[in-house]
Amino acid sequence: MSSAASFRGDGDYGASASGYEGGGGSSAHVPVSSSDDVDPSLVGGFRVIYDRETPFELRIQDADNTPQQVGTLEAIKVKILILGEDADIHAVKVELSTESDLFFLYAHTCDLEAFQVMQEQQKLMIDFADYANVLIRMLNNCIKEPHNHLAVYLMQADGRARLDVIQNMEYKFVELLSVDFLRVSEDAIRQHISFRYNSMKARLQVLQTRLHEVSSIVKTKNPSLLLQLQKTGPSSGSKSRYLTH
Repeated sequence: MSSAASFRGDGDYGASASGYEGGGGSSAHVPVSSSDDVDPSLVGGFRVIYDRETPFELRIQDADNTPQQVGTLEAIKVKILILGEDADIHAVKVELSTESDLFFLYAHTCDLEAFQVMQEQQKLMIDFADYANVLIRMLNNCIKEPHNHLAVYLMQADGRARLDVIQNMEYKFVELLSVDFLRVSEDAIRQHISFRYNSMKARLQVLQTRLHEVSSIVKTKNPSLLLQLQKTGPSSGSKSRYLTH
């Protein structure tokens, strides 16, 4: 694998082609939660600009610092947040989680000073203002072209981790960007799990209320149809209590 991590901001990974271009911070990928609880990710004034599952190759690094040669493919939910206005970003935060393991939660936070260190170490040809856009574009490429763009996530036992975004150039693999992550604290994990549980519970209550309303309408307008729906449900044990007289 080539270690050439540099790339130019006006090339394939320029901000102009990313999924986020500012303009109020809205994002089509961000679901609206019906829960009154505050998302722990937003603490401190952060706002979500990207929320999407991306295929990651997860690898575990042994005690002798030897990483697995081949990892396991996992759908990782990537949430990108920014602090500040679109034209004046103070910090970029990236959170990684997965539905298959509620206790899997890693975070990367980068301000201008930290980015300048990355920029120097990896010879990055982009500015901090474009950092979030470049991340989004790379992740979208990993989703659209998984054979040509790879997201390799290397985890260590002490909680440190690194995301390597790699492009397959047919004759060699080029490392485009490396991002350091840390596993969040147990308390933060509990907060995130509680928020997800309460959000799901609230959504379920909304659906149950709507189902009850629909059932009442059908019962009034066409009782025989309601009976038919009750008989043709998925299974006798899974019929909703709202589809009863």
